[in-house]
Amino acid sequence: MDLYFTVKALHLIALISWFAGLFYLPRLFVYHAENQKNQDCCEMLVTMERKLLRFIMNPAMVLTWGFGITMVMLNPAVAHGGWFHAKMALVVMLSGYHMSLAVYRRRFAEERNVKSGKFFRLYNEVPTILLIIVVFLAVLKPF
Repeated sequence: MDLYFTVKALHLIALISWFAGLFYLPRLFVYHAENQKNQDCCEMLVTMERKLLRFIMNPAMVLTWGFGITMVMLNPAVAHGGWFHAKMALVVMLSGYHMSLAVYRRRFAEERNVKSGKFFRLYNEVPTILLIIVVFLAVLKPF
C-alpha cells in the first residue's frame, strides 16, 4: 500500500498543477481579449499562453491521468463505486475543457479571437465547479 499512497500523492500534485493552469489560462484570455488592439501586450500574452499550456498544463494533465490510472491498477476495487464513474465522467469533461482552452489559445495566436473578456470570465468558472464536485465525490464517496 505504500506504493499506492505514493502514487496518490503524485496524482494530487499533478492535479493541483493542472488546475493551476485551468484557472490561470482563461484569466490570461480575459486580459488578451480586452487588450487585442495593444500589439505589444498581445505578443507577450501569446507567449505566456503557449508556454503555460505546453510546459505546465499538458504535462500536468497527462501525469494526472497517468497516476490516476496507476492508482486503479494498484487497487482495482476503487473503480467499482458509482462515485468513481461519476468522477471519471467529470474528469473527461475537464479534459475536454482543457482541449477547448487549447483551441482558444490558437485563435488568439492567429488573431482570430471573437470572444469577449466577459465570456472568458464566465468560462473560467467551469473548472471551479467541476473541481468542487470531483473533490466531494472522491472524499465522501456518496454512492
